[in-house]
Amino acid sequence: MKNIFLHITLFFSLFCFSQNEQLAQYYYDKGDFEKAKISYEELLKEIPLNSQYFLRIIDCSQQLQQFESAEKAIQERFNKYNQGNLLVELGYNFQLQKNDDKAKMYYEQALERIKKNPNEVYGISNSFERKVLLDYALKSYQTASALEPNFNFNYQIGLLYGQLSNMEMMISTFLDEAFANPQNSIRIQNQLVRFMVDEGDANFNELLRKALIVRTQKNQDIFWNHYLSWFYVQQKEFEKAFIQEKAIYKRNPESLANIVNLGQLAIDEENDEAAKEILGFVLENTQDLELLIQANSYLMSMKIKKASQNDFAVISTELDGLLKQFEISPFTLSLQLIQAHFTAFNLKNPEEGKAIVKKALGLQLNDYDIANAKMELADILLFEEKFNQALIYYSQIELDLKNDVMAHEASLKAAKTSYFKTDFAWALKQFKELKSANTQLIANDALEYFLLINDNTVADSTQTALKQFAKGDYLLYQNRNQEAVTQFQSILKNHKGQEIEAVTLLRLGKIYENKGDFALALSQYQTIIDQHSDGIYIDEALYFSAEIYNEQLLPEKAKPLYEKVLFNHQDSIYFVEARKKFRQLRGDTNL
Repeated sequence: MKNIFLHITLFFSLFCFSQNEQLAQYYYDKGDFEKAKISYEELLKEIPLNSQYFLRIIDCSQQLQQFESAEKAIQERFNKYNQGNLLVELGYNFQLQKNDDKAKMYYEQALERIKKNPNEVYGISNSFERKVLLDYALKSYQTASALEPNFNFNYQIGLLYGQLSNMEMMISTFLDEAFANPQNSIRIQNQLVRFMVDEGDANFNELLRKALIVRTQKNQDIFWNHYLSWFYVQQKEFEKAFIQEKAIYKRNPESLANIVNLGQLAIDEENDEAAKEILGFVLENTQDLELLIQANSYLMSMKIKKASQNDFAVISTELDGLLKQFEISPFTLSLQLIQAHFTAFNLKNPEEGKAIVKKALGLQLNDYDIANAKMELADILLFEEKFNQALIYYSQIELDLKNDVMAHEASLKAAKTSYFKTDFAWALKQFKELKSANTQLIANDALEYFLLINDNTVADSTQTALKQFAKGDYLLYQNRNQEAVTQFQSILKNHKGQEIEAVTLLRLGKIYENKGDFALALSQYQTIIDQHSDGIYIDEALYFSAEIYNEQLLPEKAKPLYEKVLFNHQDSIYFVEARKKFRQLRGDTNL
C-alpha cells in the first residue's frame, strides 16, 4: 500500500512540475518576461543544477533590463560552480549595456580557461555560438584543437567560417576534413550544397570548383575525382562529371556502376547527348550482364520517348533483338517491361503488352520486380479503360510494399485512375493524402491534381468542365495526343473565362512544346501571363516560356521571365532553377 501511495505521489509531483515548466515556457514565448522569470526561479529551486532554467532567468532579467540583478546571479553561480561558460554570460551582460571593454575582458578570460583546460571548449564554444559571437566561438575551437591534437572540430570550424562569410576558409576546412575522415563527406556535401543552391556568396561555386581542381592536380588520390564528379553533377554538367568518372574507371576498372548511374541522371535532366555518350562508353567497356541490360534499357527508353511513328518498326526490331541476345529471364525484366509498354502504348496492342508482362510474372522474381511488373500490367489495364482491374493491381503494390517509394507511386496512379474515371471525390481524398509524400515529385504531382479538382469543383459544382478536362488528360495518357488537343481546344471554346481556362492553356502549351511547335506553345503561355496573372499557373507559364527562349538562345527574352519568377513567385517549385538560369544569363562567375 505504501508503494502504491509513493507512486501516486511521485506521478502527481512530476505532472505538476511538467505543468509549471509548460507555464514558464508559455510566459516566455508570449513575451511576459516578469512572470516567466518568476516561474523559472521556482523551477530552479526544485532543480538547482539545471543550467537551462538558470539561463532563462538571466535572459528574462536582460529582457527586463535588470542587468545588475543578472550580473549578481551569474557571479554567484560562477563562484559556486566555477563553470567557464558563465564568463561568456557575464561578458554578454556587459555587452548589452554597451560596455564593450568589460565584455571583451570576460570573453578573453573564457578563452584563457580553454588554454588551461581544453575540455572546457564544449561549454564555452556553445555559449559563444548561442550569443552569435562567432569570432570568439571560432577562437575557442582553434585554441582547443591546437592544444589537444585528438580533438576534431573541423566541421564546426567550417560552419563558422561559412557563417562569417569566409568562403575560401570554409571550403578549405570542409575539404580537408572530408579527405581526412571520408565518413563525414556526405554531411559536408550537404552543407556545401546549401551554399551552391542558396544565395550565399556570388562566387561560391567557382571557389569550390577551383579548390577541387587544385586538389585533383596536387593529389592523385581518386577521392578528389569522385568529389569533382559530385560537384559537376550538382551543376548538371554531366559531360564534365563523365570526364572525372572515366579517369576513376581507368585507374580502378572494377565497376561501371557509377557511370551507369551518371547516365541515368543525365536522362532525368533530359541531357540526351550526354546520356548517349555515357551509356555508349558503358556498352563498349563491359561484359557484365546486369550493366549491359541496364544501359540498353536506358537507351531504349530514350529512343522510345523521342520516337515518331516512323521509328516504331526499327525500335520493335531492336527490342526483339536485345531480348533474343540476353534471353527472357529475371535479369532482363526491365527490357521486357519496356517492350510491353511500347507494344501497348505505342503500337496500340494492349493484349500483346499484357501477354509479355504475364509471361514475366511467371519468372522467379523478387518482391520489387513483381511490383514493377504489376505496375506495368496495371498501366496497360488503365490504357484499356479497365479502371477497376487497374486499381486492384495498384492496391496490391501499396499493400505489398508499404511506405516504399514504389507504394507511393502506386497510390498516385490509383488516385489518377479515380480522376480519369471522374470519381473526383475519392480522387481528391487520395491526392490530399499524397500531398505530404516523402518523394517530392509525387507530392508535387498530387498537389497539382488536388488544386485542379478542388478549384474547379468550387467554381462549378456540376464539374462539367472538369470532366471534359479529365477526358483530355486520359487521352494524353493513352498517347492520343491529337485527340487530346481537340478535347482541350473544345474546353477553351465552351468554357472561356472560367476557372478551367488557365490549366487548359497550360496543358496545350506542354503538348505543343513536346511536339516542337514552340511558337504555338508560347502563345498558350502568353495568354496565361496576360489574362490569368493572379492565378496559380502563372509561375509555370513564366518558367516554361523562359525555358523555350533560353533553349532557342534568346537570353534577352528569357531573362526577364526568369526574373519575374524570382521576384513574384518565391514559393514556386521552379524558383531554384529559375534563379540558377537567371544568374547564368546575367553572367555570374559562379555558374
